[in-house]
Amino acid sequence: MAAATVEAAGHHDTLDPKTRLRANRLGLWIFIASESFLFAAVIAARFYLLGVDRPEHLNQELALLITAVLLLSSVSAFRAEDAMAHNDRPAFFRNMSATLFFGLVFMVGVFFEYREGMEFFPPQTLYGSVFFITIGLHAFHVLTGMIALALVINLAAKGHYGRDDYWGVEATVKYWHFVDVAWVFIYPALYLVSW
Repeated sequence: MAAATVEAAGHHDTLDPKTRLRANRLGLWIFIASESFLFAAVIAARFYLLGVDRPEHLNQELALLITAVLLLSSVSAFRAEDAMAHNDRPAFFRNMSATLFFGLVFMVGVFFEYREGMEFFPPQTLYGSVFFITIGLHAFHVLTGMIALALVINLAAKGHYGRDDYWGVEATVKYWHFVDVAWVFIYPALYLVSW
């Protein structure tokens, strides 16, 4: 009904491609900014509730490893987007698949970190609550990013993107970079800060 009314009134999508791309980019940056506030609130809550204390039983080696994996995923995501911009489809698929793989490795690491955490600081404790909410929130965003990566790979395989139109790739990679940057703040807040 609403679509028929809009069409009858003569309103159509009249944005030229450059204007549409600018609008899409603005919308994405607004979304990322709003998500940034969510992570900032969780990190602020960590310091408000716990000060600069942290438990001794954190698996520093695993945390460092999954941090390195996530940072590597940002490199492959950047290379995938650059490959699509240059219409180098084999390099795109290689790098985007590597990004997805790194995301999976990160999630497996988070699973083991969760399992270990349950033993040393259960969710009923103050640190456990902060730890599991923060890690869980970030893991949810990584999982969302992995789904987006898989969708973009699938659409690219069907020929939906090319040198002149790869907004889906660009948006997914920007979101992935955001997830990585969020972790760059979460990692020291949970694992490194201590007096």
